[in-house]
Amino acid sequence: MNASPNDPPSGPPLPGAIRLPDGCWVRGRGLRRPSPGGPAPDAGLYLGSRRLRRRHDDGLRWPREWLDWPDFLLPRDPAEAVRHIRALHDQARAGAAVEVACGGGVGRTGTVIACLAVLSGLNPADAVTWTREHHHPRAIETPWQRRWVHRFPHRHAMP
Repeated sequence: MNASPNDPPSGPPLPGAIRLPDGCWVRGRGLRRPSPGGPAPDAGLYLGSRRLRRRHDDGLRWPREWLDWPDFLLPRDPAEAVRHIRALHDQARAGAAVEVACGGGVGRTGTVIACLAVLSGLNPADAVTWTREHHHPRAIETPWQRRWVHRFPHRHAMP
């Protein structure tokens, strides 16, 4: 049987991408590690300080957004973070090759991946467990990041 142009890709669109529970793909990574190679993302969401942005932004040659999100903490503007996480999920659902990254690729990136899993239909507790199984065993590093994921269903309903 031939695949139609509307069929989702059979494999990950980016090296290292994981399939969310709703079937779309996202790559989570750390900016301090070498780029995984392969095709460039269609879009990216990057989490960090101005310093991290200055260090890495020139090397990102695709459409991207940056959130001011300090290491081990929470985004400085939660409403902006929710908008960007929802937009990234919408792009992934539309078939775009997307990635999310912070410095190390574990805490902040894992928190966003867990939120994407919530948008994919998992309850928050399952989303944390799922992210640790599929992305990184130490993902969502702090108690406040876990609380943020647990409150995300209420946050993501914001206009």
